Amino acid sequence: MRAQSRLDVIQRSVVREMARFGQRFTVEGSVVRGPGTTAVAVREHPGEGGGAGHVDLGFAFDVGRAGGPVVWDCTAGLGRTEEERLESAVRMWATTTAAAVVELQEGRGAHGDHVRAARLPGWQAVQGPAAVFGFDSERLSEWLAGHRLLPELAEVLAPELAPDGAEPAVTGVKLFLGGRAGEDVAEVRVNGAVSESASAALRALGWPRGERLCWARLFVLMVPEGRPVGEAPAAVRSVPVDAGGARPAGAVGNTAPAAPATRLGVLARWRRARAGR
Repeated sequence: MRAQSRLDVIQRSVVREMARFGQRFTVEGSVVRGPGTTAVAVREHPGEGGGAGHVDLGFAFDVGRAGGPVVWDCTAGLGRTEEERLESAVRMWATTTAAAVVELQEGRGAHGDHVRAARLPGWQAVQGPAAVFGFDSERLSEWLAGHRLLPELAEVLAPELAPDGAEPAVTGVKLFLGGRAGEDVAEVRVNGAVSESASAALRALGWPRGERLCWARLFVLMVPEGRPVGEAPAAVRSVPVDAGGARPAGAVGNTAPAAPATRLGVLARWRRARAGR
């Protein structure tokens, strides 16, 4: 598929997925414009060309303003054709990342959870639903429903959020975990860059490893307290969480349906993607 064709599929998918949140987005050249000053940008994924279905999307809160916050995220999709994989990738982004963005804007608790971790003073966090896919996904889904990963990773994440004394800014934290016993995968990316310390801490947690392949993807939007984000309402209602990571009742995220056997190539694609990023 040519670059323009890929872009067309991705942009159409963004418009469709954002409509599910009740937001009207329209394609305007290289970006997809949303309400107010929001927009979603698309960039070519490094090393793309083999039809792997990787998508790089950036949600801009204040498009047109130099230095305005943009949250970038890379996601990969599943399917028989490249178009199906691209559509699946955008759907995965919408389920986890866009949900967190919309929840930050609306602050109603309808699309994600609001968290303040004691070990991350000065930050408010919004976590979108977990996307869990693969075989026997119920065990991993139930484990995630009973754990707050942000407080459990707070100590290692804190230096990554404002490295070398930099001014705190809107930051995206992506978590990917799963695989199977003996072939587990745990990766944390902060603004797109792998955090080795946070990834190691995530791997050390006691999430279930089964005999069959299963993965989970989560996205957390970190916002400095009191910092306005474009035209979006930045007054976020928060749920205090202790270091034990207990999750309040009724805060279970949505999960994607289990994947059939034809999707077992995800682990190999993840390894190739990591090596190429």
